[in-house]
Amino acid sequence: MDLTVVAYVIYLAVSIGLTVWVARTLSRNGRVFLGDVLRGDEKLADAVNHLLVVGFYLVNLGFIALYLREDGTITDTRGVFETLSRQLGVVLLVLGLMHLGNVFTLNKFRRRGLLDREQQPPVLPQAYTQVQG
Repeated sequence: MDLTVVAYVIYLAVSIGLTVWVARTLSRNGRVFLGDVLRGDEKLADAVNHLLVVGFYLVNLGFIALYLREDGTITDTRGVFETLSRQLGVVLLVLGLMHLGNVFTLNKFRRRGLLDREQQPPVLPQAYTQVQG
């Protein structure tokens, strides 16, 4: 069997496995964070969590498929390892950057929500001033 095909099969198996593992981990552990960001709206948190997971899969699997191509022919075992380390390294970097981007964005929403909570008056007003017009 051609070593390039072997490298492709290993690359796809490891990349897809990593993508599924990261998506499940982020979904499970990010659920609590989303609940806080969305002020306890559990239904909305579940929906947003699901949409984020679907988007994560689409972007990462699309990138994995596009990055599959190898320009040169792999002739030995060393070439298989070098090719796999380069391709998997890039996939891991993309997964990490996507994760950091999601956390950064959601944290901005969370901070905005915390500021909105802090801007409410601590005591309800007891009277109102009439506006002369």
